[in-house]
Amino acid sequence: MENLRFIDDFSLIDSSHYQSGYPPGSIQDWPAHSADLHIQVLDKDQVMAHASLWWKQAPTLPGDRLGVIGHFGAATDASAGALLTGCCAQLRQQGCTRAVGPMDSNTWRRYRLVTDFGSEPPFFMEPWNPPSWPGFFEAANFQPLSNYYSALVLDLDQADPRLSSTEERMENQGVTIRQIRQSDFEDDLKRIYAVSIVSFQHNHLYAELSEADFLALYLPYRERIYPQLVLLAEHQGQPVGFVFGIPDYAQALRGQKIDTVIGKTLAKLPARIYNGLGLVLTQRLHRHARDLGFTRLIHALQHEDNSARKLTEFYGSPMRRYTLYSKAL
Repeated sequence: MENLRFIDDFSLIDSSHYQSGYPPGSIQDWPAHSADLHIQVLDKDQVMAHASLWWKQAPTLPGDRLGVIGHFGAATDASAGALLTGCCAQLRQQGCTRAVGPMDSNTWRRYRLVTDFGSEPPFFMEPWNPPSWPGFFEAANFQPLSNYYSALVLDLDQADPRLSSTEERMENQGVTIRQIRQSDFEDDLKRIYAVSIVSFQHNHLYAELSEADFLALYLPYRERIYPQLVLLAEHQGQPVGFVFGIPDYAQALRGQKIDTVIGKTLAKLPARIYNGLGLVLTQRLHRHARDLGFTRLIHALQHEDNSARKLTEFYGSPMRRYTLYSKAL
């Protein structure tokens, strides 16, 4: 049962043999993630557990050299234990002092595990996993490294009392807010990227992502966005903030009416002049979602120490919690 296979050529991976729960449609994206090694736990010709490893290009954490475990999936306790033991041994051999996971290369891609599922079904673009997976990591002596949550907003008419004065200050400073232009979608994505790499550079486990890779992540959503839900703030012709919202298409897959918007990303430049811009962008997103006929909005995947936490908690309440794990090697 604990037969390990090591693969460094991702073109050799046959997704039909995977029995371990990772979203099958995502396996085709693995070669683009530039992992250093893929490990499988085999039972005859069936893959019962699997993960990819990154150590050459991994996020940084003060005091440690990180190795990343991603593309994780496991069907049983035994296969998960064998897999995580093998992953840690490989990362230790490569000089890593701490393993972190699950994370598909970096925080720009799929990472974390759902650890408190709540009562709401999964939303569009949300990482999802069987309830057993957190226990697999904990049984292998992984500990929580960071925690996250998503919050559900049920009243899109609610307004922060600071909004009026903050909007007036932004307007007086010459900050303007417009919706993304589908006719210039790629160019506007580049403007969003320019804000992202500055706004996120001090985030926990930040790793650089090229503009080309960023575009590859978001260009596929061109036909699925509502321009009114992707807002770009500009000052003197330069991008200074944005909010990215998208309808919850997972509702349609369940045969439901889409009544929910996902507030996926909110960012602004750190200069003091832009203090409060996040509030203005969030409120505009709520207004536009309401005007389009949506009745609910999810502030998605917030780090528990995120500076926007108070803003999120004002509008909604946590509906789901997630954990990223690590283990000293």
